[in-house]
Amino acid sequence: MTKFLLAVHVIAAIVAVGPVTVAASMFPPAARRALAAPDDERALATTRLLHRICQVYAVVGVAVPVFGFATASDMGVLGDTWLIVSIALTALAAVVLGALVLPRQSALVEGTGDRRTTVRLAMFTGIFNLLWATVTVLMIVRPGSTTGA
Repeated sequence: MTKFLLAVHVIAAIVAVGPVTVAASMFPPAARRALAAPDDERALATTRLLHRICQVYAVVGVAVPVFGFATASDMGVLGDTWLIVSIALTALAAVVLGALVLPRQSALVEGTGDRRTTVRLAMFTGIFNLLWATVTVLMIVRPGSTTGA
């Protein structure tokens, strides 16, 4: 059962977190292009699409920690420090995405944001991506694990 849960957890991470990190990273430059050319429908459509991808995959991404908890429970590692740190960083990444990235994307798509908004959005997106990269490294290295590298 552990292998199945781990496989679903990893697949969910690839399928859900991958697209949101890429789309979120692509959004600030696309928004800058849309702001620079307000009559460019294609630029606006691109920002709308990237924002929609981020919203949908953020919801789908809930499967990652759900299957992560199930896997960790099955492996008996819920109390391990590397996992607790990973859980905290995952929660922080979710907060950054939900409270800082998505609302700024919405403001830009709705036309209430400006170039300064894109700069802050790029910073928050970078923080979000860095948090996920750190969690990924912790999942691979698993400090103190008897089965880790």
